[in-house]
Order: sequence, then structure tokens, then C-alpha cells
Amino acid sequence: MDEALSVHLPDEAATLDMGRRLAEVLRRHPGLVRLFGDLGAGKTTLVRGILRGLGHAGPVRSPTYTLIEPYEDLVPPVYHIDLYRLADPEELEWLGYRDLAAGSALVLIEWPERGGERLGTPWLDVHLRPEGEGRRLTLACRDEVLCGHINQLVAGLT
Repeated sequence: MDEALSVHLPDEAATLDMGRRLAEVLRRHPGLVRLFGDLGAGKTTLVRGILRGLGHAGPVRSPTYTLIEPYEDLVPPVYHIDLYRLADPEELEWLGYRDLAAGSALVLIEWPERGGERLGTPWLDVHLRPEGEGRRLTLACRDEVLCGHINQLVAGLT
């Protein structure tokens, strides 16, 4: 199943709020979430909202240089990964990606196109692009139950 839903987010506050809302769904459906969008599209802002929704109160750093920021104290544990600086998908082995993806963690990946097929099949794809003063968020899910929860979440915003 591959169902897409779209919503306009007028500003950063709306992006953070959407992340908090998504956290409630992703708490029950951990797995791979791929985040697509150009530089400055709001990917890390959305992740910050998700982490806040899962209870993280500390700073949220972009993993552009560290590649992985773990939040193992959360339920489920979260790994925020940024593949922007990845030169080759084979480097995922060096990062220990297979072990992270094999567990019951929520794995949030920015710039997933750099990881290619080695990332596996995601539960959810998130696309962010500028739209007016805000951004357009498009969610594509691949699980019937997850899609139902995402539908309810988006319906509550319109």
C-alpha cells in the first residue's frame, strides 16, 4: 500500500506541531522514516517536533557532521541520521546502520537518496518543499494501519 496525504504548514511552529502529532503515530509504529527535501526545507525542524512529542526535552542537533544522533532513552529509541555527507551507500555498513534498522527503533533519515536501496523499505516517506511563506508536507505510508492513523492525523488539521 502506498498512500499519499498532503498538508500546508504555514510556519515553523506548524512544522513543530506536525512533528509532535506524528510522534503519537510513530510511537506505535516505529520503523524507517525517510525525510526528503532540499536544504532548509524543514526536515530537522520536523524531527525536532517528533522528538519533543516523544518526550525529549534537550537540544536537537542536526546530525550533518556526526551522521547519527541517538536518542536511546526515548520509547521507542530514536536514531536521527543525516546522509548528506555520505559518499557511498556502502558506508552504511561502517555506520552500523543494519543493527540500528534491525531493532524496534524509530529511524529518521534525512537525505535517504544517498543510502539507496541499502536502507530497506520505509514505513513512511516524508517530503517537504517550500510553499509560499511555509512548506508543503506530503506523507506516503506503506502500511494499512499506519495509513489509517496518518489519515486521522491529517484530517484533524483540515
